[in-house]
Amino acid sequence: MNKRTSAIFGFTLAASLILAACAPAAPTAPAGPAATQAPASAAPAAGAKKRVKLVLNGTLGDKSFFDSAQRGMEMIKKELGYEVRTIELGYDRNKWEPGLEDAAAADDYDILVAGTFDMSSYISRIAPQHPDKKFWMFDAGPDYEGKEGGCSNKCENVYTVLFRQNEGSYLLGVLVGELIKAGALPGAEGRNKVGIVGGLDIPVINDFIVGFKQGFAESGLNPEEHVLVQYVGGDSPFNNPAKGKEIASAMYDQGAAIVWGVAGNSGNGVFEAAVEKKLYALGVDSDQYQTIADPAQKATIITSMLKNVDQGLLRAAKLDAEGKLVYGAPESIGVAADAVGVADNENYQKFVPQDIQAKVKAAYEKVAKGEVKVDSAFK
Repeated sequence: MNKRTSAIFGFTLAASLILAACAPAAPTAPAGPAATQAPASAAPAAGAKKRVKLVLNGTLGDKSFFDSAQRGMEMIKKELGYEVRTIELGYDRNKWEPGLEDAAAADDYDILVAGTFDMSSYISRIAPQHPDKKFWMFDAGPDYEGKEGGCSNKCENVYTVLFRQNEGSYLLGVLVGELIKAGALPGAEGRNKVGIVGGLDIPVINDFIVGFKQGFAESGLNPEEHVLVQYVGGDSPFNNPAKGKEIASAMYDQGAAIVWGVAGNSGNGVFEAAVEKKLYALGVDSDQYQTIADPAQKATIITSMLKNVDQGLLRAAKLDAEGKLVYGAPESIGVAADAVGVADNENYQKFVPQDIQAKVKAAYEKVAKGEVKVDSAFK
């Protein structure tokens, strides 16, 4: 089993210028089937390699979300032989829109990839201006309805993959609820709370929290009493590890045995706090037991909720190569597609008793079969 990206139980995953005044709707919720519209045709010349460009509204090195997207680019290069490049726009929000405009105007790509809700409005406006190119979004979608500003092109050249993070978080909640109820973590006996450090009070982050609480409640413990939630907020909600550490430390002081950072690089501050408090943490998006270099921090990470952006991008590239990728509407993938899950690694095996592992496996199977419907923050 590939310990880096695998989830428990061995699954691995898988035309003219449009008016600039065309504004987007709110980020698309992860629900509903994809459209049946034919893919946009923007293939390179015969024999030429496709060129894929990833534009990040941040930087690499977060050890979780953006790094997972970069792994996807590397997998596309290795498995399909495509030319790939990544542009890091940094965390100054004023640079994101002009940076994306410049990237889209260049003639060095066939497919431009961007993610997060912060980029949705920009893609909604910019993608229709380049109908001969393809755009992919992950974790949020553009305005496919064209409701604002009289858009004539409703982003028919944009593919969106949304991840059902609520489903993966449900599994994590089942796990943590059982661990807390059993007092199974050495040195944390008597602690009956868990903390969640969210980056920002927005639907995609709250989707993690809603799913987690539902799974946690399966243990018989009341999440409203036992789950502490606080957001980093501010100007850099996803790039402020010092604030993440501060919030996590306070949660440990309030009786938390485990704290989960759902906040990009801000969440990495949780691991620092866990080391200082000699307690436990959870990772997000990537298997952070594998991506965090510091041995002391690694030792605190029981497991991570996987949001396999890398596998999602590779899957999109393969479908696109076969002419099967559907543009013009969002696609939502979750546990049943092995797109989200819980990381299995040596710390998971060390800290999670076999009977609790069995309960998480049973929960996974129920969600995958549709026997359990997980609540969502998206309405």
